[in-house]
Amino acid sequence: MDRAAVFDVDGTLVDTNHLHVVTWWEAFRQAGHDVPMHAVHRAVGLGSEDLVAHLLGDDRDKKQDSALSAAHKALYGQYFDRLPALPGAADLLRRLRGDGWTVVLATSASGAELGALRRAIGADDAITDTASADDVREGKPAAEPVEHALELAGVPASRAVFVGDTVWDMQAGSKAGVRCVGVLCGGLPRADLEEAGAEAVYADPADLLDRLAESPFGGE
Repeated sequence: MDRAAVFDVDGTLVDTNHLHVVTWWEAFRQAGHDVPMHAVHRAVGLGSEDLVAHLLGDDRDKKQDSALSAAHKALYGQYFDRLPALPGAADLLRRLRGDGWTVVLATSASGAELGALRRAIGADDAITDTASADDVREGKPAAEPVEHALELAGVPASRAVFVGDTVWDMQAGSKAGVRCVGVLCGGLPRADLEEAGAEAVYADPADLLDRLAESPFGGE
């Protein structure tokens, strides 16, 4: 297997973006911050520290950062036993694996959260490895998460395709030199994903699976 299919997880394979929006909004509210949900939504996909910095700015009380992240983690953790996979997620990963692709996840999740996401997907038999937040110094939109995924797969960027749902995903993949595919199931507009580097955009994993032959995964 000398080709890598690298996947973001939240909003790409598992329908969790709006759960993150609500739980981050509540974490900010509990700490006395009025952050609009639409702003939180557009920041989803960043690691916790980067998300807080992006939404509250550099003049915030940085001593609150760890408490905000912990509050979000606790609130979001209430959903671990019922995270919903997006349509076609498991079938897509198994199809790519069967077609000779090495499937690697690249996510800002780690620990119990990552375990819950993998249980939701239900396709561990198709997943070769995972590049998690614990493995990198910089999260998306830095290239490091995608580059680490390529290292795990043992393939060069020219032999990889990265699938994600946020502009941060597309920027990270573009910086890493891989072909980027966007999905709309995370809730962001097609134009935003294309502007950030998506070569092709599909509705969700099921749509990508249905049109796999004509996608960047098609052919040799």
